[in-house]
Amino acid sequence: MAVPQLSLFGIVVDDMPKALAFYRRLGLDIAPEADSQPHVETTLPGGVRLAWDTVETVRGYDPEWQAPTGSHRFAVAFEFPDVQSVDAKYAELVDAGYAAHRAPWDAVWGQRYAIVLDPDGTAVDLFAPLAG
Repeated sequence: MAVPQLSLFGIVVDDMPKALAFYRRLGLDIAPEADSQPHVETTLPGGVRLAWDTVETVRGYDPEWQAPTGSHRFAVAFEFPDVQSVDAKYAELVDAGYAAHRAPWDAVWGQRYAIVLDPDGTAVDLFAPLAG
């Protein structure tokens, strides 16, 4: 029996240009013309794809789709090369007006960790290994 391979994470967005602006500021390379598309994908280092779909697109194949409520049930985590990069990217995103969820801290599992929210409330984790 074939083992499935993780290939894509999808995020449903209310406003594609607003969502993509966040991920561009995070550092992802997304073409400007993607702002007008109902579905956008980018391949990340390592081969996993990250995709965004508008609410209208999702409701086109799942008419009863509802946005999740309550605490974050999904997070996208991005690894940075060092602690300073985590702190700098967190500050850049928060200074640009994105929602801070948890300021950078040294986690007990050995990583510098921070959490910001994208424009649709998806938790975006930023982390790097602590210097040994």
